[in-house]
Amino acid sequence: MIAAAFLTAMAFSTVPAPLYPLYQARDGFSTFTVTIVFALYAVGVLASLLLAGHISDWVGRKKVLIAALVFELIAAALFLAEPSLPILITARLVTGLGVGMLIATATAHLHELHSAHRPGAPPQRFEIVSTAANLGGLGVGPLVAGILAQYLKAPLFLPYLVFAALLLISIAAVLLTPETVEERLVKPAYRPQRISTDHGDPAGYLAAAVAGFASFAIFGLFTSLAPGFVGGTLHHPSRALAGLIVFAVFGAAAAAQTFARRASDHAQRTIGLLTQAVGAAVIAIGMGTASLGAFLLGGIAAGIGAGLLFKSAVGAVSAMARPATRGEALAGLFLISYLGLAVPPLALGIATRYITETTAMTSFTAALLTLLTIAGLLSRRAGSRSNAEPDARSVQ
Repeated sequence: MIAAAFLTAMAFSTVPAPLYPLYQARDGFSTFTVTIVFALYAVGVLASLLLAGHISDWVGRKKVLIAALVFELIAAALFLAEPSLPILITARLVTGLGVGMLIATATAHLHELHSAHRPGAPPQRFEIVSTAANLGGLGVGPLVAGILAQYLKAPLFLPYLVFAALLLISIAAVLLTPETVEERLVKPAYRPQRISTDHGDPAGYLAAAVAGFASFAIFGLFTSLAPGFVGGTLHHPSRALAGLIVFAVFGAAAAAQTFARRASDHAQRTIGLLTQAVGAAVIAIGMGTASLGAFLLGGIAAGIGAGLLFKSAVGAVSAMARPATRGEALAGLFLISYLGLAVPPLALGIATRYITETTAMTSFTAALLTLLTIAGLLSRRAGSRSNAEPDARSVQ
């Protein structure tokens, strides 16, 4: 039930992705405006991660999960009330606040429920379920919204109504599940989540941070501007198709993480770097040649690479950080990664005001390839240093 609630909330967060072109056609706002709306969602996620992502350790998982789902329900009500640009912006910000509260809390709750039900069992089952709920949910939202918008009436109303009902069911499901954290009677003084990048291996941490930023740049592209590119530059206005493409990218990322769970972090990072680089280049080629097939194949390859690259980044940071500072280390990684979700698509949206979408996408790809190259070089440097340190100790 927690996994289903997690998936529902993450799916709701990406419902507007295939609908943005409809808002643009109805209200006449630009691609740049779409990126502003999306960036405010990312701002909400970041603010919530910093201010409330850790509170469930004190008050219990269920209270924070229910509060997060209520935020999502409020956002759904805003979408249903009046689909104007100011309401759209407010609803996306509120959605981000709910998602930021939910990600870490739902993941921790799933881990604790799994540990209680299967004590001593390996974590693979938990990892598969949490990955499927998180990245899979991000892909399911556009797919469902796109199909509803394409084949049924009220395309800017019905998807939100359906998910409002699902969110109500999710709140009931959370209420029925066991609590795994006892609320502290004496709570510590409140402070925002601390962020630290000093974890003994600066090059390794920086490599992971750059990799996380680059991975989420791809995710941000496909949940903000890609549906508009499909309908405009590629001349395929189907909302169902736009939703299917976003689903394919996130589904590929989730599947790659699941099937590669036994591979080493180094292997995942290497494959992820290469696959994402190739995928990004093919996306740009698809835009330049107006080829939907190339755009879709590039998106799937980039999704596979981004999924593997981010999973390896999380594994590397978890391994290098001391237990006492692991939460801070991961919080820093998520913060930088979610900046990648907002900043590159925003820059791409600004660029489309002055140059063609194809040229802007080519520039985006060049910048992304540069980031991936930097991440690879930093990873190699960190690996060389870690190999040299044992040799130095053995000589001493």
